[in-house]
This record gives sequence, C-alpha cells and structure tokens, in this order.
Amino acid sequence: MDFTPPPIEDGFTAEKLFTQGFSYTYDDVIFLPHYIDFAADVVDLSTRLTRRLPLAVPFVASPMDTVSESAMASAMASLGGIAVVHSNVPAAVQAAILRKAKSRRVPILSDPAFAAPSAVVEHDDAFGASPFLLVTDTGTSAGKLLGYVAKSDWTNHTDKGLRVGDYMAPPPKPVPWNADLNKINEIFESEKSGAVALEKDGEVVDLVVREEVERVKGYPKLVAPATVGADGEFMVGAAVGTREDDKERLEHLVKAGLNVVVLDSSQGNSIYQLEMVKYVKRVYPELDVIGGNVVTMYQAENLIQAGVDGLRVGMGSGSICTTQEVCAVGRGQATAVYKVSSIAYKSGVPVIADGGISNSGHIVKALSLGASTVMMGSFLAGSLEAPGAYVYQNGQRVKKYRGMGSLEAMTKGSDARYLGDTAKLKIAQGVVGAVKDKGSVLNFIPYTLQAVRQGFQDIGANSLQSAHDLLRSRVLRLEVRSGAAQVEGGIHGLVSYEKKYF
Repeated sequence: MDFTPPPIEDGFTAEKLFTQGFSYTYDDVIFLPHYIDFAADVVDLSTRLTRRLPLAVPFVASPMDTVSESAMASAMASLGGIAVVHSNVPAAVQAAILRKAKSRRVPILSDPAFAAPSAVVEHDDAFGASPFLLVTDTGTSAGKLLGYVAKSDWTNHTDKGLRVGDYMAPPPKPVPWNADLNKINEIFESEKSGAVALEKDGEVVDLVVREEVERVKGYPKLVAPATVGADGEFMVGAAVGTREDDKERLEHLVKAGLNVVVLDSSQGNSIYQLEMVKYVKRVYPELDVIGGNVVTMYQAENLIQAGVDGLRVGMGSGSICTTQEVCAVGRGQATAVYKVSSIAYKSGVPVIADGGISNSGHIVKALSLGASTVMMGSFLAGSLEAPGAYVYQNGQRVKKYRGMGSLEAMTKGSDARYLGDTAKLKIAQGVVGAVKDKGSVLNFIPYTLQAVRQGFQDIGANSLQSAHDLLRSRVLRLEVRSGAAQVEGGIHGLVSYEKKYF
C-alpha cells in the first residue's frame, strides 16, 4: 500500500489535531475518506490484546458485574474476542466463574444446579437461574449423573413432595467438554435425543439441549477463529485490585486457568499499581498483565517501565461513569486513545480503548486512533449473556447496568478500584441504570464487525495494522465536527423513524 502523503493538503493529521489544547471525544472528530482498492470482506481485524495474546476480533468485554461472567466469557471467546471477569465477588466465586467459562467449547451455558435423588424440591429457588436441575448420586457436580429435571416439568408437576429421583428424566448421553456445536448436533441426529451432558475430568459440566443449539445455529456463522489457548480451553481474563489480599485472589485465579490479568483501577498511575505490576511479573512471568486506567503519556510511560503487557485507556468516558463530573479529572476518549497509543506502540504495548463506545463508528475511531482493541460495557450490557434478569420498565424489556463506581457496586467491594476502600465516606463515581434488551452477542457482534470493516474500507485500511500505519504516516486525515455537523451526520429531519442496523 502506498503511504505517500496526498499532494493536496486536506484535513489535519492526528498529530496536529490533538496538539491544539482541546480534549476530544469520539463524536467530536471525523475521518476523511481515503482510497479503496479492496472489498470490505477482506479487512483483517485480527490484533493483540497484550504483547503475547492474539485475538481474531478486537473486542473485549469489560470487567463489570453487570457485563462479564461465565456466559459472556464463553460467548466472547467463541466469537474471537475475550471477556474480563469482574472481581466484585469473593476470590473463590470469581475463580469458579472463570472455570465455568473454560469448561466448554460451545457458547451455551445454563449454570446448572445440582441435587441428590433423595432431595425434595418445593420451591423454584433450587433451580437458581438454570432451566435444569441435574441429579447426581452425591448432589454435586463431582457425582455420577443419574438424571435431570427440567424446570418447566417441575412447574407442571402436581406433587411437589416427591423426591426428584421419582420423577427425573433419564440421564442424557455424555459428551466430552470440548465437543463443538457440530459434534453435539450429530449426536442429536444419530441418537434422536434432545439433550447431552458435557463432562470434564469425570464431572458434569452442563446440560446442552437441542433448542439451544438450534438457537445458536440461527445466528450469523462464526467466521473468526475462537480465542483458545494451547490447552484447548477458551481464553478468559480476570480483574484484580492492587491491595495485598489481591495477591491471594490472583493465586486462586491462576490455579483456575487464568489467561490474562487486568489490574482494575480508575487511576492506574499509583505506587500501588506499579508495585502490583512488578509482583505479577516476578511471581507469574508467563502471565500477561494489563495496567490502567490511564489517559496521559506520562501515566502510560510509568506503567510501561514497570513492565505491563497492555494498557487500558479511559477515565470518565463510560456511559455510567461520573469521574470527570465528580473529580474534575479525566480526558476526552479520542484524545486519550491517540496520546497513549502514540507512546505505547514504541514499546510494543497494545492499547485497549476502554469506554465511550456506543456504536460501530466509535469502534472504527478508537482502533484507527491507535488502539488495538476496544473494551465495551454498555454496548454488551442488556444482552442475553450479560448477568441479571430481564425486567420491564416503561414497556421496554431491560437489564440493570451499573457503574463499578456506583454506591451500589461499591458495597460489593469495587470501592478499592477507586482507592476508596479505606475511606470513612464513600463518594460515588458512577450511577445505576438500565439498558434495553439487545438479544445475544452471538447475533449482534458479527453485524458490528461487518460495520467496522466497512468503516476501515472507507479510510483505505485493509487491516488494523494498516490503519495504524496510515495514522502514523500522516496519510489518514481528520477534522473536528461542529455541533451542527454532528447533528447533520446523524439521523435528522424526520417525523419518525425505526433505527435498525441488522
């Protein structure tokens, strides 16, 4: 590709635009189109999350307790991205969430409950969030599977005083934990059965039913390779803090198979994080560590010198974050991503653009300004895979979405992220809200990826690396949009409309 600057000066280089003393958000800037000599379908979005961890898709699920748990982790890995499991739970629970996501190779997770055959189930609480109750001889996942009870069958059962062993369905055919959708579907066809049991190391992992396989098969075909480690398991990240007890938490996670650790702090340039980075690199040299959050070149340089393998960029740009308003500290996300990326790439440290992502255009801007991946919270919240139950609010089906700096989340332990765990008074840096039902990430992420590819095509970049090369060679040009230009660039002038992108 020819990186010769255009003979006609038009627009501004990023270097010039971001040295004017203004803090720009994604909506403030717009890229000028370049030359197209390739199809959108050939755009290569493969990237690196850290120095040593490649991804086929530049998408990362944020470590928030209303975004990333087992279901999100397995779904994101199957799509070619990755999720970072939040730390707003005890260490043992976080490790269990991690193991659950890594114990299968299908993006289907029912979070099953277990019972012994002598158990009497009088309330649906016994099922938890699962549609099934797996019956084993010990009443735990380590026991021999004897059968199962579907919640729908139990609801229709008139005599709730019977033991589950008296009315359970026979055990389904066991299959290895790493069986893929095609293998499971073959068993359904050959056995004429409606369910299979995933097993790993002699334990029952989950139950997969035909209806769930059919649901996933109805989504766009997964064309990117899954994010899988050398052991054949999905790769999953997890967040930890920077306190002394987080070292014990990290040990639990490493034993559970952790692939990458994120040091979770709203302001990463602290003695606490610098020391934690050095500790992780010394004790777990094979584990890549992501530092942050940072928004300045100075912050980034300190963490790079400490040994981080990736940098998380963003401070106060999330839809539920109020750090900039409460603390008067932060930076517009477009400026932050460009500035940090411009120094991080010199050391080979990938940048994660964390926050401020509301649409595919924001993703194009984040990646083209130097980020290697984008971390998303609200964009994924409200999906089928996000934790929590759907409720109806003003006629809309929604799920709760809260900032980790909200008082509600802080009561669960996230105050350490804001260095407020030892403070006598808790000051919120986030809010609690709701986002509408978006369906499955397995459905809308492939469409989002295609929109990003089309954006890259318009700026003349046939890969993520190509976009970075165009940026740094001063070929890629930008301008600042006025308020009127932003209105003009969106939907306007209509009495009503239906907003659908796929």
